Amino acid sequence: MRLDVITIFPEYLDPLRHALLGRAIERGILDIGVHDLRSWTHDVHKAVDDTPYGGGPGMVMKPTVWGPALDDVAALRGPAADGRRLESAQPHVPGAVNADTGHGPGHRSDEVAVPEAGSAGGERPILVVPTPAGAPFTQATAERWAGEDRLVFACGRYEGIDQRVFDDASQRYRVEEVSLGDYVLIGGEVAVLVMAEAVVRLIPGVLGNRRSHEEDSFQDGLLEGPSYTKPRVWRDREVPGVLLSGDHAKVDRWRRDQALLRTEATRPELLDALDREGALDARDRSVLDQSGEQSGE
Repeated sequence: MRLDVITIFPEYLDPLRHALLGRAIERGILDIGVHDLRSWTHDVHKAVDDTPYGGGPGMVMKPTVWGPALDDVAALRGPAADGRRLESAQPHVPGAVNADTGHGPGHRSDEVAVPEAGSAGGERPILVVPTPAGAPFTQATAERWAGEDRLVFACGRYEGIDQRVFDDASQRYRVEEVSLGDYVLIGGEVAVLVMAEAVVRLIPGVLGNRRSHEEDSFQDGLLEGPSYTKPRVWRDREVPGVLLSGDHAKVDRWRRDQALLRTEATRPELLDALDREGALDARDRSVLDQSGEQSGE
């Protein structure tokens, strides 16, 4: 997968070079290009914003800068061809070669294939626009994006980006305006860090154990239950006995029960959705009923 990020603060994306994402870069699974929006300005002040039509507070990012930037990033030409490509912050296994790609740590081919719109195996890339006005970003969104070859992120600032930019970009991209939640951030960069990590960890080969994400919160509509590790007893608190039983069926059932109870306590609307879908069985309902009786409901 290739990720491209357009921002006025390229250094903000450095966290993508670390940990699992850094390892994915080393192994040739992930390629990240970071592009400075000011590369497309033409004035001495490198201005990217102007006052809003109709009045009001703040500034709006200019279409005359964003339009050419998105044009070039789509085709990886002009300033986009010279954009910074992130390397892993610290190679994990010096000299190691990925069995799938045949490449060693930090490998970058000089040429990056950019699928043409409508070509086999390559639709128009998705243009992700982080904005409080967007549709909620969910685990389902991350799963869908994880199957893409290329995502491009447009990091807005101030009062946002001129809407005409996205109306025009829809000719070259599949535009998705997405929100992390019902709050406002200073800029889109933090949202990109969150979304990129949520997506990349789902790509095959990024996590060492596939079950790590198959059992995540939200994968089955529930929050993930509690986890435990050694020692067996810590500060007089003991690990639940069922986890030491060796009975995998009992362990799986216990984890399901704990996920149900945690979801009921924290996100009951998720249970309502599962109930409407008919995804709760008789045992699930029994666990929830007993919980309600114990709490006096």
